[in-house]
Amino acid sequence: MDKFNPVAFDPKAHAAQKRTSSAVFRDAYDALDDEFAALAVLLQTRKDAGMTQAEVAAKMGVSQPVLARIESSLGNRKHAPSLATLRKYAAACGKRLTIFMQ
Repeated sequence: MDKFNPVAFDPKAHAAQKRTSSAVFRDAYDALDDEFAALAVLLQTRKDAGMTQAEVAAKMGVSQPVLARIESSLGNRKHAPSLATLRKYAAACGKRLTIFMQ
């Protein structure tokens, strides 16, 4: 009987390696930088608030699957949450939405 032997995979290391070896990958990856940054901020805000998706969703007046779609949409460009939605998310976590450009 074969034993299950998972293969280790480090997505950050893989992306870093691909960015140096492929200009096409680098350009595509870099084009998503702002979405990845926004997603990281949302997830860190929820974590800092010590809240689950269900708790944030309840405070926003949406279901947990809707909140999951909001969080995941930032990484895949299927849907961009509105500023009103981002304000509700921030308020649910006890924060205020602030936008700045660098």
